[in-house]
Amino acid sequence: MLNYTGHPLVDVGIATLAAFANKRDPAQLTPDDLKNAVKYMQENYVVNPLKSFLTVAFPNSGFTNPAFEKQPEKRTEYASFILNAWCHGVAALNEPCVYTRQPAVLRAFRQHLPLITGEEIINFHPYGMAGLPISGGAILAVQAFPLGCAKVQGRLLAVHADDSDLTYSFAQRFLEQNREAIQTAQLSGSSKLPESPRSAATLLLETLLEIEEERLLRMGGDMEEQVPPVSITAYHLSNLGQNVDLAIYHLPLEIFDFLRTAISARYRAAWGKIRQRGWEIVRAKRTRKADTQEPLPRYNVLYEDLFRLPEQALHFIRCYFLRVPTRARRAGDPRATYSLKAEADLVSWDLVDLFLRKVVRMDLARIQQIRDLGDALAGYVYHENDRRFFHTFLTARRYDILREALIRVSVARIKKGQPPLVTFDPYIEIFEHGRELPDANWRLARDLVLIRMIERLYQLGWIQAHAAELPEPEDETVV
Repeated sequence: MLNYTGHPLVDVGIATLAAFANKRDPAQLTPDDLKNAVKYMQENYVVNPLKSFLTVAFPNSGFTNPAFEKQPEKRTEYASFILNAWCHGVAALNEPCVYTRQPAVLRAFRQHLPLITGEEIINFHPYGMAGLPISGGAILAVQAFPLGCAKVQGRLLAVHADDSDLTYSFAQRFLEQNREAIQTAQLSGSSKLPESPRSAATLLLETLLEIEEERLLRMGGDMEEQVPPVSITAYHLSNLGQNVDLAIYHLPLEIFDFLRTAISARYRAAWGKIRQRGWEIVRAKRTRKADTQEPLPRYNVLYEDLFRLPEQALHFIRCYFLRVPTRARRAGDPRATYSLKAEADLVSWDLVDLFLRKVVRMDLARIQQIRDLGDALAGYVYHENDRRFFHTFLTARRYDILREALIRVSVARIKKGQPPLVTFDPYIEIFEHGRELPDANWRLARDLVLIRMIERLYQLGWIQAHAAELPEPEDETVV
C-alpha cells in the first residue's frame, strides 16, 4: 500500500508504519496493518505525554491546539479525520500528491507537515495557492513520523539513508524506545516524554554502530561484500512556534564504509579502545540521600568529529590515532587528557591503514612506502637507541629540521658502511607528493610515519622503557 518516496520525513513515517507491523517492506502492509497503527495514534496522540510532545512537530494542530483543552471531543474528531484520510470518503482534490503522485486528499500546512508555511502565507506557492497537495497515505506517514524519531534536546531526530533497510532499522529502534517511554510516562502520571541524554550527532553514530554490529552478526562477518556502503542524513528539527529550526548531519558513504569495516573482527579491538576514550568525562553527583550518582555522558568527541571528515582528516589522525592532546574549550572534553606516553598501546597502524584507504583515498603504494619508512626508522631507533633522533622527529615544528634529522642519521649509517635510512624516490613520494588532502603538508606524512614507528617501538618494548623521558607532541586547540 505504501512505497518509499525519497522525501526524508515521509519515508521515516512510512518506515515507522512498517515497523508497527514488523514488516521491513512497506509494500507488504495491509489495510489491517495501517488500522492497527492508526488505532494506537488515535488513542495516544490526544493525551499526554504525546499531546504535549507533538507541539514540536504539529503546533496548532487538532492534536495540540490549546483551544481544544476543554473540548477533548474535538481532538478525537481531528485525530479520526487526519489519520483515516487514506481510507475514508475524503473527496480527492483535482491534483496529485507532491510525494506519491496519488490523488491528493487535502492541502497540507504547517500544522500537518513540519517545516512548511502556515495557512495564510501564500508566498512562494504557484498561482498563490498556499499549502502542499498531499495524499491520504502520505499524510498518514507524516503523522506517524514523530514516533520513528528520537527526542533529543526537545527536538526530533529523524534518520534517512540511501538504504531503505537502514532507514527502517532506525525508525524501528526509535519506535520501540518511544512506545516503552510513553507507557512508562502514562503509568507514572508524567506529562512529558523523556528524551535521550545524548547529543544528536552522538546518538546518531551510537545507534548506527549498534545497528551495524547486529547486522554484522546476522551476516556472519561477511557484510562488506553483501551490502554496499551508503550515505546517511539525519534531520534534527523543531517546528515549534518562533523556534523553527533544522540541523542536518550528513555521513558520506566513505565514512560509513570506514565505520562498517572498523567494527569487523580484524579492527574491532583497536577501534573499540579509541572510541571508548572519546566519551565525555563526567563527575559523579551526590544526591540528597547522600548516594553518589554518575550521570551519563552526553557526547562522544570521536563520533562528533566523524561528521567533519574528510575535511578535518589531518586533525582526526593526529588526535585519535597519534593521541596528541588538544586544548579543548568544552567541559569534560576527553581530548585534553590524551597522551602519547600513556596511551601508546592505542596506536594502531592497521586502523590508520584502513582510514587512509577508505577516507583519505590515499594511493596504496604511498601507504606502503610510509609503512616501510616507519619500520626502518623504528628499527634504527631501537638498535641504536637514538633518543635524540626520535625526539626531533616527534617534536619538529619546521620541515627543514625534520629533513636535516633524516639526512644526519642516513649519513651516519653510510659512514658505518650501512645503507641510508631513506632514499631519494621514497622520500619525495612520502613528503613532497601528497595530493589527497588540500591542506595536507609534511606534518601529515610525519604523523603517519610516527604512528608506524610508535607501534613498532611499543611492540619492541622501547616506548615503555623510555616513557618517562618522552616529550608529548605539540597540542592543538579545538572548539
